[in-house]
Amino acid sequence: MLPDDCPSKPRNARSKRALEKRAPLVTENVKITLFLRYTSCSEILQLVMKDLQSLKRPLAISFTKKNDIHPFDDPSSLEFFSEKNDTSLMVYGSHSKKRLHALTLIRFFSSRVLDMLELYVDPETVRTLSQFKNAKAAVGLKPLLAFSGTSFESPTHNAFTLAKSLFIDLFRGQDASLVDVEGLQYIISICAGEEVDGQPASKIHFRCYLIKTKRSGFKTPRVEVEEMGPRIDFRVGRLKEADDAIWKEALKKPRGVEAKTKKNVETDIIGDKVGRIHLGKQDLSNLQTRKMKGLKRTRDVKDVDDATMVDDDDVVSNDDGETKKVRL
Repeated sequence: MLPDDCPSKPRNARSKRALEKRAPLVTENVKITLFLRYTSCSEILQLVMKDLQSLKRPLAISFTKKNDIHPFDDPSSLEFFSEKNDTSLMVYGSHSKKRLHALTLIRFFSSRVLDMLELYVDPETVRTLSQFKNAKAAVGLKPLLAFSGTSFESPTHNAFTLAKSLFIDLFRGQDASLVDVEGLQYIISICAGEEVDGQPASKIHFRCYLIKTKRSGFKTPRVEVEEMGPRIDFRVGRLKEADDAIWKEALKKPRGVEAKTKKNVETDIIGDKVGRIHLGKQDLSNLQTRKMKGLKRTRDVKDVDDATMVDDDDVVSNDDGETKKVRL
C-alpha cells in the first residue's frame, strides 16, 4: 500500500522502478522478518530473538536501536518500518513490569498490520543454541514443522490457531517444487500444553531437533533426532485478529494462478487422478477372447447340436427292452 502523499504517476525512472517493485505480483516475494526491540528488553529476550534470527537467516533483518512503540495501542510506527524495509513479518521484543519478557509476532498485508500475537517467554526454561554443544543445521535450509496438540486444531482456541499460522509463515522460507532429502536437516517441534479441567492450554513448547540417519541393515535408514536448541516455553498473551475487510482482501487470488479444471477428471483423497471416459455402443459379436483349450467346441457338442431334440414325453428304449422317460 502506497502512502497517501505518494503521486499516482512517477516523476522519473527511479521512482517508476520503486513503484513497480512494490506493486502487487502474481507470485509474491519471499517473506522477510524484521526484528525490533522496545526501549527496555531483557537479556533473556534478546538471546531468544537472536536464536530465532539464526533460524530465520538469511531472510531476516535485525535492528539494535531501541524504539518506543506499543504495538497494540498504535501500530503506525510498525507499519512505517514494514513499508520502509519491505518486510511482511515482524518480531518485537519488550520487557516491562506489567508484561515480562513479551515477544510479539506481527504479520502485515500491504504494509498494514493484519494480525498480532503476544507470547511471554518463560526465562527458567530457556536454553539457547550455544548451550547445546553439537552440530547445527546449515544456514538457509527449510525446516520440517511439527505441531502437536488439539488446541492448534480447535476452532474455539483462537490464540493457538493464530500461533500456528504465524509460526508457519515465520519458518516457511522460499517456495520449492522439489525438495532434496539432504536438505532435511532439522525439525521444529511446537507443542501445546494439555488442557486442564476443560480449560484450554496456556503454554506453547518450542523445540528444535537435528535429523540424523544411521545404518539399519535395510534399504531404509534409521532416523534419529538430537536436540540442537533453542528450547523455549511461551505463555499465550494478548492477540489482535485480522479485520474482516483486510482479511478478505488478503485472501484474494490473482487470475491465472489457479489451475484450469479438466472436464471429467477428478483427484481422489490419495492424490490419484480419476477420469471418466464415454464410449459408444459396443459390438460384442466381434469381441476377440483369449483362446483356451477348454473352451474349444468338441465333436460331441457338435453332434448334440445337430441331433434332433427329444420332447419331454418321448420314450427311449434300450437293448433290454426297458423303457424310461428322459427330459432334456
